[in-house]
Amino acid sequence: MAFALISVCFSQLSCQPRRADQQLTVASAGKISSLDPAQASTVNTIQLLSALGDPLYSLSEGGELEPRLAAASPEISADGTTVTIPLRTDVRFHDGSRFDAAAMAFSLRRFLRIGTLSYVVGDRIAAVEVAAPDRLRLRLSRPSTSLEGLLTSVNLTPVSPQAYRDHRDRFLTDRFVGTGPYRLSSFSEHQQRLEPFEAYWGEAPRNSGLDLITLSNSTALYGALRSGEVDVLLSASIDEDQRYALHRKAEAGQLHEAVGPAMEIGYITLLSNAMPLQDPRLRRALSLSLNRTELSARVSYGLRRPLRALVPPSLAGGGGPIWPAHDPMQARALLSSAGYCDGRLLQVPLTFRSNVPADKLLALTWQAQVKRDLSDCLVLELDGVESTTVYRQLGEGAFKAVMLDWRGTYPDPEAYLTPLLSCSNPSGEICLDGEAAISGSFWSTSGLQEALRSSDELRGAARHAELKRIERMSALGAAYIPVWLESPRAWGQTDLSVPEFDGSGHVRLNRLRRTR
Repeated sequence: MAFALISVCFSQLSCQPRRADQQLTVASAGKISSLDPAQASTVNTIQLLSALGDPLYSLSEGGELEPRLAAASPEISADGTTVTIPLRTDVRFHDGSRFDAAAMAFSLRRFLRIGTLSYVVGDRIAAVEVAAPDRLRLRLSRPSTSLEGLLTSVNLTPVSPQAYRDHRDRFLTDRFVGTGPYRLSSFSEHQQRLEPFEAYWGEAPRNSGLDLITLSNSTALYGALRSGEVDVLLSASIDEDQRYALHRKAEAGQLHEAVGPAMEIGYITLLSNAMPLQDPRLRRALSLSLNRTELSARVSYGLRRPLRALVPPSLAGGGGPIWPAHDPMQARALLSSAGYCDGRLLQVPLTFRSNVPADKLLALTWQAQVKRDLSDCLVLELDGVESTTVYRQLGEGAFKAVMLDWRGTYPDPEAYLTPLLSCSNPSGEICLDGEAAISGSFWSTSGLQEALRSSDELRGAARHAELKRIERMSALGAAYIPVWLESPRAWGQTDLSVPEFDGSGHVRLNRLRRTR
């Protein structure tokens, strides 16, 4: 089916000779089922929306906050609870209507009301106000250091109130009307056509348009790039062998390869509110049994970097080696203290997402490590489950141990810690309700929620110290085991400019161009 689909997608593109002004074809994995920024969650959708819309701010490659639809840096009151954002006055939406503070307020209120990721804002924004046609004002319930990073989120990109007037309280999935350098001219789940927006306020695209093709078959994606049927491949979901083969071809000068900031973490969630992993000694033993360096080398040929923290090192205040390193002797001691080894095996079902290529390799490698180092104490029993089923059942406590990944919706430590650790109803070491329950760990601990709140009200060295304290608490609880860090990659044909990433890990599609 995938090969038939790719043939249909490329039939009109491949039968004509390439011209310098021809639209570029960009391929990636999966499909796009909704273009609504209030609903977007997949990497592919966020990448597409970054070309069709603009955030208030963006991150430079050096991590500095840069105004986009904002005209200057946010103005923050002395008590930190009022944020005023000056806005550009030369911006129009794709439908010709004007962007102003009222349009931005419409989009923010809509996201807060119906957004599937509205928890990333939480209770921080108490009110959205129009201070003037070119000034937006946010009233905060508390000071929030991470709010500046939140304002770079593609999910908060404004949409035209005129186009969305009938969708204030429901999603608009099959079209998008924003302010970005491209406008959408056609849409299906597997193919989208983008054309330059002639009235764009900023730098015009360096190409004449894009055809975005999405597939779920790794071999089809790899073959399409190799054959020249696509110009650029953006994919975190192709098989590890093929990813490495493309990396080697780029090293040999046969392709361009670009590597963006490492924003995605791979980790394992352990169910902490049910036996046997209710015992923290067993969770710590599992963490100690995992050799990240060996996993990285065997699964990804070293392209995924070992990670011993929940926050990527590229973010201020994150990345230190907090979780303990591989130590099978200490793991054995913990298992023995809990009554295992010497004839009694701890059997742990390990679930991997069957449609994510790296998951099965990780599971098999970790299983082999345990068999080599702790065969008389511990057994990992592997079970492959399709990812949509995993996500649907995660908050039901269906998995004792499960492999997952996470990419923060904006570049701040809070966007990694809160979705995994926040809890609205903690009871001792158990989270009864909140993000920690939804994430499948059901773990909390005394002082954790207060520390999360405190870290978002501090700045500089004080904030970094509090973030490290949160990570140390999490490492001791061992309800999550960070495994590796993944950088987004893009491969392009050599007759193109080298793809570029922005500071949030999105490819700058508008800068792609033919060089010959």
